[in-house]
Amino acid sequence: MFLTIDQFTAVWKGETAATLKLLSALTDDSLAKPDRPDVRSLGRAAWHIVTTYPEMCGLMGITFDSVTDKDSIPKSAEQIRQAYQKASETVLNNVSGWSDADLLKKDDMYGETWERGKSLWAFLAHEIHHRGQMTILMRLAGLKVPGLYGPSQEEWKQHGMEPPKV
Repeated sequence: MFLTIDQFTAVWKGETAATLKLLSALTDDSLAKPDRPDVRSLGRAAWHIVTTYPEMCGLMGITFDSVTDKDSIPKSAEQIRQAYQKASETVLNNVSGWSDADLLKKDDMYGETWERGKSLWAFLAHEIHHRGQMTILMRLAGLKVPGLYGPSQEEWKQHGMEPPKV
């Protein structure tokens, strides 16, 4: 749970930068992969992250003019990245105007009552969860996965190191 706006801002900036790094590695062709009926495509997974912004953050009173939770998946990876960037900036700009006490305000979140500091943390954890799923989908699609919390498999060699055994 976030207890201060400064704490939120520091974590938010780092995590949204990581998501932008991941989204920047997508290609238009990769959005439909993997082509399996039982697995979300990369495009759907990436767009789910974006459209959860107005859905969940809307419950905290944040409004978005760039995307809704009903928008269709764009055909372009760059459109997804840009929509994500605008949505994440909207949250940061709104929350930056809150006081620390606003993080203790309570909202109805899916039938429960959560403090906003908890809601923001849960929202960020949701994004991190889906980023992890996307890294697996990216490997299945043959894309290079960027390191987010240290080097990825592909990046170990760039650092002159042997990658860990898989």
